[in-house]
Amino acid sequence: MKALLVYPSYPDTFWSFKSVLSFVSKKAAFPPLGLLTIAPILPAAWEKRLVDMNVSSLSDADLEWADLVMVSAMIVQVPNAQEVVRRAKRLGKTVIAGGPAFKAQRELFPKVDHFIVGEAEAILPTFLDDFVRGMAGPLYEATERPDLESTPLPAWELLNFKDYVSMVVQYSRGCPFNCEFCDIVAMNGRRPRVKKSDTMLGELQSLYDAGWKDSVFIVDDNFIGNIAHVKGFLPKLAAWQKQRNYPFRFMTEASVNMAHDTELMRMMSSANFHKVFIGIESPSMESLEECGKKQNVNIEFGSAVRDIQKHGMQVMGGFIVGFDSDTPSIFEQQANFIKDIGVVTAMVGVLNALPQTRLWHRLQSEGRLVDGLSGENTDACVNFKPSMGRETLLEGYKRLLGLLYSPKEYYERINRFLDSYNPTSRGRIVWSDIKAFVKSLWSIGAVSKARFSYWRILIKTIFTKPKALPAVVELTILGLHFERVSQRVIGA
Repeated sequence: MKALLVYPSYPDTFWSFKSVLSFVSKKAAFPPLGLLTIAPILPAAWEKRLVDMNVSSLSDADLEWADLVMVSAMIVQVPNAQEVVRRAKRLGKTVIAGGPAFKAQRELFPKVDHFIVGEAEAILPTFLDDFVRGMAGPLYEATERPDLESTPLPAWELLNFKDYVSMVVQYSRGCPFNCEFCDIVAMNGRRPRVKKSDTMLGELQSLYDAGWKDSVFIVDDNFIGNIAHVKGFLPKLAAWQKQRNYPFRFMTEASVNMAHDTELMRMMSSANFHKVFIGIESPSMESLEECGKKQNVNIEFGSAVRDIQKHGMQVMGGFIVGFDSDTPSIFEQQANFIKDIGVVTAMVGVLNALPQTRLWHRLQSEGRLVDGLSGENTDACVNFKPSMGRETLLEGYKRLLGLLYSPKEYYERINRFLDSYNPTSRGRIVWSDIKAFVKSLWSIGAVSKARFSYWRILIKTIFTKPKALPAVVELTILGLHFERVSQRVIGA
């Protein structure tokens, strides 16, 4: 049996970085961890081939080679996933589909033969048993939360590492918080399940042995959801890193309470974490209360961001506009708030109701859901009737994006970041870093409208915090991408 694993392409979003991947000669930011994880669960005798459509096209020859086509996708990938399914069925192939897109919107894929819904470790073996016997049904839905010790090592051999900026691993699933708009609890539960320390180190060793020596994204819903376990793991991770001369630089997602735990931040810094994404959401206490983000209420975010960045971790922030409590003044409040707390990489999105979230159920009961869900909350799409009115929300959002990613405002935030940032990241400067810097000298330093700000921040960094230069150069390059994405949204 020949199994073709297909990952559909995603649009140029805030997190795709498509417009600046050429600076580091890469094709995509991250590989498809889901498909890499299920590949070892498939029968060992099967031939397996991966096509990530973000790095290469899906040819008819690929489809003709396959006996079955396995597609994994997020909601934002639905349009391309539909095309993949159409092409595969046109050639008479059996199509198996799984991932958030198929959990949320199965009705959009009437030609899929078999749906795998939920965590694959819990349900995929049952499907495979039925499939081999010729008795597979149309839908297999997991009802249990599997122990992550059952998760196999990702099939790194299916990748060409040269295509990607960063590798991805998973340490835990689930989040102890229950924000109204978030679908993590619906997918992975509120009790964080973690891999044992030795298991996680074994997974990292497999990645190291496969030849990767660069950035690694720990894609957990909330890396510090189980703080006691994390604190037991981090010293072992730091020792593993030191023994191998720090081959990995880690980034992850976490809740803001990490800023209150100096020991935790020191541990993360020692293990070579250099970035953390935090859902900050809003400066409005009413909006935070409304969406159940109680862990963020009464937090002094400026101090929290500075404390994290003093420990060598750049804070990337998520922000939302469009809560029922928001008034038209929220756009100016958000702009001032983001500027004051010094978050450079600020992902500001319009509130959307993801299927099966508490927000989705509430808005459905209120008769406020409408079509328009794209799965990408930074594209000025909205799938409900906002209390301030759709036009007011989207026009205010576009003004906010235009302000935040104007060169003047963006470089002011880099300056504020540099003031609080204490670079501690260990590891080598790789050739792609040097190439990116050299390209930036022309693309930004010579022809960009931000060229004067670019040179000022470079000179300041070299003379005040030379160890921060790699982070600052990266931010200047990312600024090109963020400006292009925001200008496209503004013109939509």
